[in-house]
Amino acid sequence: MSKSQTQQRNWFARHKVLTAAGAVVVVVAIGAAVGGGGGEDTKTPEAKSASPAASGDKAPESEAPESKAPEKPKAATVDGDGDFEVGSDVKPGLYRSTGNKDAECYWERAKDASGEADSILANDNVTGTAYVEIKASDKLFKSTSCGTWEAVDPQAAGTPSGTTVKGSAGMLKVGVDIAPGTYKSTGNKDAECYWERSKDASHGVDSILANDNVTGTAVVKITAKDAYFKTADCGDWTKTG
Repeated sequence: MSKSQTQQRNWFARHKVLTAAGAVVVVVAIGAAVGGGGGEDTKTPEAKSASPAASGDKAPESEAPESKAPEKPKAATVDGDGDFEVGSDVKPGLYRSTGNKDAECYWERAKDASGEADSILANDNVTGTAYVEIKASDKLFKSTSCGTWEAVDPQAAGTPSGTTVKGSAGMLKVGVDIAPGTYKSTGNKDAECYWERSKDASHGVDSILANDNVTGTAVVKITAKDAYFKTADCGDWTKTG
């Protein structure tokens, strides 16, 4: 896919202003049973306490098998480049890619593999962090020049720290990457700054709770009920309340 095609296909994803209101197998390693001692050792008096004669001529018992603790399952990952069939190459779920620069990362959810524009369910060019919910009904997930996609728990919670968020941080999970509150961004020029509050990571028009392209100062209240906050090409956001 050429760069011009990528930009054209992503037009609706980056210009949605006011279009909507408001497996990993756990491996358990089992150690082999370690055999017990043999017959009586008459040459080493020091070992009498461990000899069969000292224990009523009973045969030594084998030690219990040694078990190692199960390894922590590794998160499922998807390469940042390629076309992946949903269900076989990639499982449905929530995925995150980080460290993307200069909007070079392009991803796409598609309903078939025709490559036609009508097959696109959602897409985006990403700077910073991206979250995408791949659905079981999707047929194909495309990714170009993105950081590795890692499956994440959609119910995961955290304690975000800090009061400043980078203006091109990308898509941030509320309660994990960014705390609810009122944020202000200043010095934005030519409406290049885009922000979005959304209720999920499917990236459909219906996912948008509110959004805007900003010139000058922007003030946004992110609530605990919001799922994600997206910011692209904005001045840094400072928490004011």
